[in-house]
Amino acid sequence: MKRLVWIFDLDNTLHDAGAHIFPHINQSMTAYLQQHLMLSEVDANALRQHYWRRYGATLQGMMRHHGTDPVHFLHHTHQFPQLEKMVLYSPRLRHVLRALPGKKIVFSNAPQVYAHEVLKLLKVADLFDDVIAMEQTNYRPKPDHYGFRQAMRRHRVKAAQCVMVEDSLENLKAAKRLGMRTVWVYAGNKNSPCVDLKIRNVMQLNRTSFP
Repeated sequence: MKRLVWIFDLDNTLHDAGAHIFPHINQSMTAYLQQHLMLSEVDANALRQHYWRRYGATLQGMMRHHGTDPVHFLHHTHQFPQLEKMVLYSPRLRHVLRALPGKKIVFSNAPQVYAHEVLKLLKVADLFDDVIAMEQTNYRPKPDHYGFRQAMRRHRVKAAQCVMVEDSLENLKAAKRLGMRTVWVYAGNKNSPCVDLKIRNVMQLNRTSFP
């Protein structure tokens, strides 16, 4: 068996984005929809959530139904003047990642600039061989298979060599359909047949998880 390729989601997988970052992004996206679609705050927020549930990312709905420029959208909805105060850094993350054998990739529905900055603030940027963000998926976010296939092509690996580590069950279902092994970062009691391993947080991942 060839060495494993670990494919990590970023937000709410490698770090907790729920406390500060996701509320900021949600507010920024709602404001963007208000301004560019001439909606009330309530209607803009409802539409943002609808597109996120239906497509996996608000941007996808904006592109499909409103012809939104993805570069413009991502730039204006991912402004973080105080990002260093919003990223919850854990020194133990670096130790956990370094102990995992094989190549490591970040695969995120966020834009490149944001993903790289968060990895720097987490002090683990140098441990990853690649960062695949929205720009590399032709703005087709997970759970669309396009980005997964792009990752495999870029690194010349087969799905059976890959372990997808994610907090989103829908994204793990897509990975499993392609033949990847899956790790669900989830603290609840729910289970799913598409999940090979469930952990409460990424700190529980270790080199013996997948021999």
